[in-house]
Amino acid sequence: MRAHAASDRVLIVAPSWVGDAILTEPLVARLREQAAEAIDVIAPPWCGPVYARMRGIRRIIDAPAAHGQFGLRRRRSLGIALRAERYARAYVLPNTWKSALVPWFANIPRRIGYRGEARYGLLTEARWIDRRAMPQLAARYVALADRSDGTLRREAPPPMLIPDEANRAAAMHALGVTRERPVAILCPGAEYGPAKRWPVEHFATLATRLVADGQAIWILGSPNDAPIAASLTAALGTSASTVIDLTGRTDLGTAIDLMSVASLVVSNDSGLMHAAAAVGAPLIALFGSSSPLYTPPLSSTARIARIEIECSPCFERECPLGHFRCMRDLSPELVYNLARAPSPSAIPVSSR
Repeated sequence: MRAHAASDRVLIVAPSWVGDAILTEPLVARLREQAAEAIDVIAPPWCGPVYARMRGIRRIIDAPAAHGQFGLRRRRSLGIALRAERYARAYVLPNTWKSALVPWFANIPRRIGYRGEARYGLLTEARWIDRRAMPQLAARYVALADRSDGTLRREAPPPMLIPDEANRAAAMHALGVTRERPVAILCPGAEYGPAKRWPVEHFATLATRLVADGQAIWILGSPNDAPIAASLTAALGTSASTVIDLTGRTDLGTAIDLMSVASLVVSNDSGLMHAAAAVGAPLIALFGSSSPLYTPPLSSTARIARIEIECSPCFERECPLGHFRCMRDLSPELVYNLARAPSPSAIPVSSR
């Protein structure tokens, strides 16, 4: 290990999306390797459970303003309060101007991030990135800790979250779920918008096949996903008695812990998809309007299910052409066959 100054404390300003927050774990791992004295993170409250399951995080600090809010006074007050921590470095991961304010107010000598909304002055090291050479978001985060030229010393490790086993056991008891049968977890929601969501009827067809194979079905998601889960159970008809709807009944941390016992997770491109990958659950990741080149599930137990059509990825919240073929034509049979296939290789493979 290299020698360090008396204080080599690090502050990370985290992104606002749960999936992106999970993809910061390789950066945290790299900072641990560099023997940072302490790693603290400023994150929105909904991302707190993610950082609570990362090794090396000392302190989780609630973001001073909600997503989309400016909150100048609150950011200034937090920055001034953090001056006593004497951080040596700050990594500002969002590209917004306001996200760089707290480290600036905290007088942190090195404030590192990518060029964004005219942040010169707020950042001491405003890095440039070759997006084509480094398409994956997780690698871009790690590169901030590796070299000033924006390249990686070596390949970034996959994200890893450590489940809270005691919380998992307590939650399973409280929810009345067991592991008597293999558990298949379905995640039919996606906060970003309907263009990311595999049709409910496809999830229902897949669930029917999995139940016939002897698997228990759990549906996970936030309270916002409850209507989708209700539609799914309604579509299952008599098979719904074998399906347990847990949407809105767990917090994010508990959902992550529960995923660690799954024999299969089938998820849209969402925060829960990245959570499943980070706990090593066998995963089928469903991609339509978004791209697995940018934010794939980085796990040796993950597979990507998608079809190749001209208009995908469009990155829109709703299908701009109205046909939604990228998800409608992604058949339950294809996903079921992926789930039954032998263990995947270390690199996720697109399916057509």
